[in-house]
Amino acid sequence: MDMFIDGRWVAAQSGATFDVVDPATGETVDSVPEAGRADVDAAINAADIAFQSWKTTPVAERARLQRNAARLMRESADELGRLLTRELGRPLAGAVSEIQRSADLLDVYAEEGLRLHAEMPLTGVAGEKIIITREPVGVVVAITPFNYPVTLLCFKLGAALMAGCTVVAKPAEDTPLSTLRLAEIFHAAGFAQGCFNVVTGRGPDLGMQMIEHPTPRKIAFTGGTRAGKAIAAAAARTMKRVTLELGGQCPAIVCADADIGAAAAAIARHAFANSGQFCYRVNRVYVERPIYAAFLAALADKVAQLDVGNGLTSNCALGPVVNEKIYRNSERQIADARANGATVLTGGVRLTGGLYDKGWFLPPTVIADAPPSALVMTEETFGPVLGVAPFDERSQALRLANATVYGLAAFVFSRNLATGLTLAERLEAGSVWVNDIQRSSQRAPFGGMKQSGIGREKGRYGIEDYLEYKTIYLSYDAELR
Repeated sequence: MDMFIDGRWVAAQSGATFDVVDPATGETVDSVPEAGRADVDAAINAADIAFQSWKTTPVAERARLQRNAARLMRESADELGRLLTRELGRPLAGAVSEIQRSADLLDVYAEEGLRLHAEMPLTGVAGEKIIITREPVGVVVAITPFNYPVTLLCFKLGAALMAGCTVVAKPAEDTPLSTLRLAEIFHAAGFAQGCFNVVTGRGPDLGMQMIEHPTPRKIAFTGGTRAGKAIAAAAARTMKRVTLELGGQCPAIVCADADIGAAAAAIARHAFANSGQFCYRVNRVYVERPIYAAFLAALADKVAQLDVGNGLTSNCALGPVVNEKIYRNSERQIADARANGATVLTGGVRLTGGLYDKGWFLPPTVIADAPPSALVMTEETFGPVLGVAPFDERSQALRLANATVYGLAAFVFSRNLATGLTLAERLEAGSVWVNDIQRSSQRAPFGGMKQSGIGREKGRYGIEDYLEYKTIYLSYDAELR
């Protein structure tokens, strides 16, 4: 596949390409261009030209086109889902669901865009009005990770387009194909050329060229905290606005009065979805000591039901992790836990033999009695590894849960509503789930506190991050003649 720039498929001007590999089989799925500075300039210039007319397009027309794109995504969900499974390794059902939920988010953004409004304060001064309006920021650079490439792009793309901005996207090098196909779908939906452009490449240099380019006015990034800090520093040099959804090390607190079966089921489901490769998954669990043994048994039982395989050819719960780097980090945390006296309750060893020899397959791994200093309890894992430890006082659990630079999500289980709500209020996280773990709502704000990011995505909150306030002072002749 080539890049998608100004409504056309375009090769890199250098002619360079790189392969996209199926993490389950090691086979090459396709190759994509390795863009350089000239390609970045071309994509951003196309977006800038398109912005001049797109920002004046009526909001109702923007909403119509976005709904068209959502409809086409649903119609192509099976095909796009298979492509996503090939490049990411996630089981097909989950990949198709990602496409469908992303289409749902586009529809929500279309609805919220139609509700945008200006204000006119009632000053009571004859011949004077103050109009407070909002205008699109401008060209947006969207940089997305591999784990949910379509969803995390739509967080940004749907909001930016409804606000009147145009977009240049850079997908992760592991998963560029689904993003390129999405650009084709948006073009088929009727979006003008240059509204949505995609450049592909490897390493941080390409992204930094886009961030440092003088034309874009906003950077929207999902990824690691270290990269987010570098992006924020680079964007500050030209005063670009940023939305940064960064890392997480998300805690769950299970109180003695919790429904143990419900808590174990929710945590097992959430911690190991997408092979643990997402930022707001449960990473560590603190369990009140009287139910600790019972919870571990229930959790181990739920985890044992999660099978691992090739997501394209079997109806498995987990596929491989996307690449060796991601696998090695999980392996490092497992080894560290063992060295610190923790018990590997399930998994812990790479799967081998047959199809497993062709990819980075790690079974869902539960580490019991993990000490507070263990890597699995302090660092983001981004793999199918979960740390569990007991606590005696709920104040202790709260202190341990908040003892992190991250603040993306947290989870509480207690049948006592007062206990659950009090812990939820005191947890330092942008989203907190109490007594179950659902998918984050398309209409609610999503983002983190502390070093988990800046800004919010989804719902009206997401669109507002792509708008600038403008105040207009109007004087006029108020006399009747």
